[in-house]
Amino acid sequence: MRVLNLYSGIGGNRKLWTDCEVTAVELNPLIAKIYKDHFPQDEVIISDAHEYLLNNYYRFDFIWASPPCQTHSAMRQFLAVNNRSTLPIYPDMKLYQEIILLQFNAKKIKWVVENVKPYYNPLISAKLIHRHLFWSNFDLIEKEFQTDNLRSKNKISELENHHGFDLSKYKLPNKRQILRNCVSPDLGLHIFNCFTNSL
Repeated sequence: MRVLNLYSGIGGNRKLWTDCEVTAVELNPLIAKIYKDHFPQDEVIISDAHEYLLNNYYRFDFIWASPPCQTHSAMRQFLAVNNRSTLPIYPDMKLYQEIILLQFNAKKIKWVVENVKPYYNPLISAKLIHRHLFWSNFDLIEKEFQTDNLRSKNKISELENHHGFDLSKYKLPNKRQILRNCVSPDLGLHIFNCFTNSL
């Protein structure tokens, strides 16, 4: 099973996957190193995931993409922009470019794109599961997850414990944000199981 994990971060979504050969693509070399330390069996490519998808999507059986979510985030828009503590920015349309690319060119490949619930109505309809929106070409089964109160967890140790990653040996300026960007391993496994059940 050849799996492409785009915008892999440190691998929260991938943590509980088994019986697959994973290629992870991450732009930040420091974050890619953390991923490789945790998943030494995976091939880790330091590259632009958006371009990598365009040039390599056809080589895989399953694709997971988690494009950057900050420009779509309701929290950023309502707390920062509306309170005038930051300036508005354009939503990054790479999210929708990737969905459309996969919809029309990867019909024989199973794929899922994950992102936050945005501050606007999504331009392409998606399925909401546990605070995340998912676009996919296979059925995603609804599932209740325990409330994780992630927004209330501000200590790095709380976030590490929540996701099951220890970043204490790494010198990073933004550990809190890296951990907040993680998809819960349980949710990642649920989506992966939906994919395997669709085969």
